[in-house]
Amino acid sequence: MIFTKIFVWGGGHNNIVPIPDEQRVLVHTADDIDREIRKQINKFADKKKGILLSGGMDSAIVASYLTGSDAYTFRFLKGKFQKEELERAEYYARYYGLNLHYVDITWDTVLTHLEPVMTAKAAPVHSIEPQILQAALQAKADGVEMMFVGESSDLVFGGMDGLLAKDWSFDEFMDRYIFTHPEDVLAEPVSMQYLFERYRMDGDRIDFLKFMDEVFSIESSSSYLNAFQVAGMPYYDPYARLKMADELDLYRVRHGEPKYLIRQLMTKKYPEIPVPDKIPMPRPVDEYFKTWEGPVRPEFKKNMDMNRFTGNQKWQIYCLERFLNMNEPE
Repeated sequence: MIFTKIFVWGGGHNNIVPIPDEQRVLVHTADDIDREIRKQINKFADKKKGILLSGGMDSAIVASYLTGSDAYTFRFLKGKFQKEELERAEYYARYYGLNLHYVDITWDTVLTHLEPVMTAKAAPVHSIEPQILQAALQAKADGVEMMFVGESSDLVFGGMDGLLAKDWSFDEFMDRYIFTHPEDVLAEPVSMQYLFERYRMDGDRIDFLKFMDEVFSIESSSSYLNAFQVAGMPYYDPYARLKMADELDLYRVRHGEPKYLIRQLMTKKYPEIPVPDKIPMPRPVDEYFKTWEGPVRPEFKKNMDMNRFTGNQKWQIYCLERFLNMNEPE
């Protein structure tokens, strides 16, 4: 059971409810995945469809079933940020005849959409949520009735090769997973160890696969759920309806074949190009925060050296401060 923290009186944080295993379709092979995704998307034949299209293989595969539909691709810093990913998305759209729309994201765009997603979530949010909201609103304005995403593929088919890289000790995994340690940032930190303790086994080991299924997957998918709900845009993730029939082959994942079934399907859909490496959804947080001097609220430590934090960590700190400012007691 997952418990959530109530940060705001009168508002509760709601996580996504995963599709029960008994309602998911078991797949053995890449051809099974191909068949089942096609069946799912065919159910929406009467809808004007769109897709959140990145340079990765998950959305590229979904795009192959959506010829004639609208595709929405993030473009940052006038196309200069992660240019290769942008070019791959453009290639996928041409390959299957999608109508490509750019979703231009600036820091001002992020600021515009940050408070709506935090208000809806009643909690700080992931850095992808404001930009997903922008894409959803743009698609809605274009008349799209159903947006497709490929978000769950990593979780269903063994794509998180960094977290799957080895059998972790309890302390190693907790240190690896906690992105920004509370004691490095907060004046009165609260340990997050209680969450990981639920998955401790054999003394100093941790059931990291169960943790990813029950914690990571819900947190990740909830970012999409929240942003699309704020926009009032229905969305559909065909990978979330699938389940591997055979046990995940960790040896293959750990030896250069993360998402080996998806990689096979990608080769079938785009035989002329190499399978791209996994790249997280782009967001130029290093650029956004390169001159930020840090938080000023009393909940944070004073005189922190902000140079020690990555752009993604700075986002978490900034977002928390903005959230606290929004919910200042009257």
